[in-house]
Amino acid sequence: MRGILIADQDLESRKRMANLFIEAGYHVTVTDSAASALYDVLKKTAQVVILSSEFDEVRAADLIPLLKRCNRNLTVILVTGELPLPLVRRLRREGIFYHALRPVQPEDSEEIRQAVSCAFASLVQQEPR
Repeated sequence: MRGILIADQDLESRKRMANLFIEAGYHVTVTDSAASALYDVLKKTAQVVILSSEFDEVRAADLIPLLKRCNRNLTVILVTGELPLPLVRRLRREGIFYHALRPVQPEDSEEIRQAVSCAFASLVQQEPR
């Protein structure tokens, strides 16, 4: 099952992204809790995490290393507004797969949809044959 965890503080953003990926046939879990996100990653119910820059008073820069320690094969897609380039570089070193700008309009969702598609394609290529 292709599982996605959407970890975002913004209820509307969570709903929009969840609907987008449910319609595309993914198994979607949503949360606004860092503890819940860590639990889902430990249980390996999600292969891809869509993470906002900050939620549950925890910054993504602090949460990403924890998520990657829980599941080193986890694919993290960071969805934020503008970020300073040094911070994006640091997050890439921490292991994010992709950094996307937060979709504002429904037509802006194509970038995140393609990033998720590429993330799952990458996971399939990594599987032992």
